[in-house]
Amino acid sequence: MGYSMKAGQARPRGFRLVSICLAALWLTSAAGAVQASQSSADAHQRGIASYYSDRFQGRTTASGDAFDQQELTAAHRSLPFGTRVLVTRRDNGRQVEVLINDRGPFVDGRVIDLSKRAARALGMLHRGTAPVQLSLVR
Repeated sequence: MGYSMKAGQARPRGFRLVSICLAALWLTSAAGAVQASQSSADAHQRGIASYYSDRFQGRTTASGDAFDQQELTAAHRSLPFGTRVLVTRRDNGRQVEVLINDRGPFVDGRVIDLSKRAARALGMLHRGTAPVQLSLVR
């Protein structure tokens, strides 16, 4: 006793529910794929690093922490707060590991804004900026 539909006949109620569930599942998986590609794009990023001005000392970061120039912290536009990043200066090979706790930098071409301590570790205090590569620390 199979079920067959005639032209103009309404579909059973269960069909609509299954269709909605499948559409929701598809949208969820598509969003996950976009997030995964964003994460892998951020996993090895190249660009210019800069460091915070002293006037930001003690101000509240986007994560709610008080900014401290003597901590190994940094700002990134999209990485989750709490992410650890290895910053490698491309022209001298020096490296420092930082914790993302703020948003920025908001200057074209810049990929990370470092605390003064992190900038000192990379040897970039005099110039103010340096070419870097970012790698996520697992």
